Amino acid sequence: MSQFNLFIELIRLKKPIGFMLLFWPCSWGLTLAYNFSLNLFDYFFYLMLFFLGSILMRSAGCIVNDILDKEFDKKVLRTKNRPIASNQISIKLGIFYTIILCFLALLVLLNFNSITIFLALGSMPLAFTYPLMKRFTYWPQLFLGITFNYGLVLGWTAIKGQIDIVPLIFYLGAIFWTLGYDTIYGYQDIKDDEIIGIKSTSIKFKNSPQTFIALCYSVFLLSLLTNSIIMELNIFFYLIFILIVLQVFFYQIKKLNVKNSLKCLKIFKSNNFLGLLVLISLIGGKI
Repeated sequence: MSQFNLFIELIRLKKPIGFMLLFWPCSWGLTLAYNFSLNLFDYFFYLMLFFLGSILMRSAGCIVNDILDKEFDKKVLRTKNRPIASNQISIKLGIFYTIILCFLALLVLLNFNSITIFLALGSMPLAFTYPLMKRFTYWPQLFLGITFNYGLVLGWTAIKGQIDIVPLIFYLGAIFWTLGYDTIYGYQDIKDDEIIGIKSTSIKFKNSPQTFIALCYSVFLLSLLTNSIIMELNIFFYLIFILIVLQVFFYQIKKLNVKNSLKCLKIFKSNNFLGLLVLISLIGGKI
């Protein structure tokens, strides 16, 4: 395999679900804050910047994750052939790639206002320490939620230049969204994880997965509904909100089978559609 193809595999570019789940919260915060009666150029410009930033930072995060988890990945069927775990890419080269990706992300970040730049730089320790959490706590998915949804606040500050209660409520809810979908994702590797001693909410709640995930998603939906009231969104939001509830409870939770790894992956990936639904509901609710 060529070095370029190894790099593409290393950053999971052929698996866009990762950077899309990072992008959607950014787009939600941006949409809630934006005044759609103004010129739409700034909206789409910032949307593009957040999309590029999501790809770059998710790519860098994948490399750091693979470096820190190299020994674990070797022992898990799904991850043992990753470029770093299989020694096709050295740790030194992986660090070099990470530095380049972070530099490119910084160039994207410099297009924002000062508070957004400051807050984004403050999130860097979260992004690069998350992979370590599975060694010490059964709640690594919670740390992922804190990291992955940080862009929701950045989307708001990019427009407003300040932090308000609306993005904080939504940020809290989105953390629980990630806590739910990443718990579903974790059921793919639960047998290997238990053998090698990795902790996760998938293991902690393996006897009551539906109940735990339903609770997580309920917090997310409640935060979305609360913000719709505060922001006085129109009837279009509530029509799409019904579809969001159906997608969460009647597809993801009802059809979840934690013993079927392919089903778990399919349900996990459906959160990409959920992210799009939320974005459409917010746009429609504001215009």
